[in-house]
Amino acid sequence: MLAQERFEKILELLRKEQSVSVSDLTRQLNTSESTIRRDLTALDKQGLLIKVHGGATAVKSVFALEEAVTLKSKKNLDEKRKIAQYAADLVSSNDFVYIDAGTTTEFMIDYLKEQDVTYVTNGIGHARKLMNAGFHVILIGGEIKAVTEAVVGDDALENLEKYNFTKGFFGTNGIDGDRGLTTPDLKEASVKRKALSHCREVYILADHSKFHQISSVKFGNIEDTIIITDQLKNKDFYHLTTIKEVF
Repeated sequence: MLAQERFEKILELLRKEQSVSVSDLTRQLNTSESTIRRDLTALDKQGLLIKVHGGATAVKSVFALEEAVTLKSKKNLDEKRKIAQYAADLVSSNDFVYIDAGTTTEFMIDYLKEQDVTYVTNGIGHARKLMNAGFHVILIGGEIKAVTEAVVGDDALENLEKYNFTKGFFGTNGIDGDRGLTTPDLKEASVKRKALSHCREVYILADHSKFHQISSVKFGNIEDTIIITDQLKNKDFYHLTTIKEVF
């Protein structure tokens, strides 16, 4: 079993049980105690769990579950549309753009105007919407994650390796000053991280509810991005990066 697969199973068990022992993990994952201890150390360093004597406990502030895209699309609609419209206006002629799977990034497609642009996405619905609007679109290949309609996995990572984007637009489940940009799923985080590293300019589209939130897996640093949000009452994040408020 690959390390990433073990990480996913360990985090999944923690979400269910809130604590796990080294002996239980050794038995359930059919591997050695030394391997499990190394895995717990690695996950602890990433802030994804708390390593304790004989095992690990869950980080209390992580989100337990990923919401389905149909549920997320109904939350904070006005804010998401304003953020999406602002983001769409940033796209220029001849750009090579990555659009991450997510509800706010999908709203962005409604406001795109530039036709002389290539759009690459890992969102199934995004690709269909871009195609129907007459844009040139590339859908990366890989495993489909049903709950978010995102393409993930090793094939997706390999696909992204060959691209260099002028701009990238990403969603996030959490923005925290200490833990950075986070999302619940390890595979989805890996795709976000890879795509983000291939973008000249990185924009995070996030309404106010995502701030001071921490999800399970970190995929990026706040200071490497520009955040587009609605009215932000707490100004704690302004010293970390450029933040564009739209309201």
